[in-house]
Amino acid sequence: MTSSTQRPAATVGKITRTDAEWRERLDPLSYRVLRQDATERPFTGEYTDTTTEGVYRCKGCDTVLFRSDQKFESHCGWPSFFAPDDASNVVLLDDRSMGHLRTEVRCRVCDSHLGHVFHGEGYQTPTDDRYCINSVCLTLEPKA
Repeated sequence: MTSSTQRPAATVGKITRTDAEWRERLDPLSYRVLRQDATERPFTGEYTDTTTEGVYRCKGCDTVLFRSDQKFESHCGWPSFFAPDDASNVVLLDDRSMGHLRTEVRCRVCDSHLGHVFHGEGYQTPTDDRYCINSVCLTLEPKA
C-alpha cells in the first residue's frame, strides 16, 4: 500500500452516503458537526493545540484540506488555518444562521460542514484569513 502522503491533494468525484451510512461511519459528535452543521465546544477538540507536522484530511471522505504549516495559534478554541491546502477542495457559503452573515466552510467532495472562515481579523498570516475548523471534522496524518 502506498503512503497516504503520496495521494493527490484532491479526491476525484463526489461522495454521497445515506444518513444511515453516515451514522455508521461517524461517532455521534462528528455526525452532528459534519452532517448537521453543529459546532464542537471550544477548547475541547483534539487538534486545537496540536503542533504535529502533517496533513489534515476530511473525516467524512479523507480529502486533504489543510497542512500543518498553514495552521496558526489564534486562541479561539478551535484549530485555525490561514488557507486550505487546495482551495478547490472546500466550498464557501453564506451562513446567516446566527442572525448575521458568516462564511461557512464545507468539504467539496462529501459536502460536510467543517466550520467557518473569517476575514480581516488582523492575524499576522499571509492571508489574514482564519479558517476556524472543528477538530472532529479532521483526521491528522502525521508527517513520516
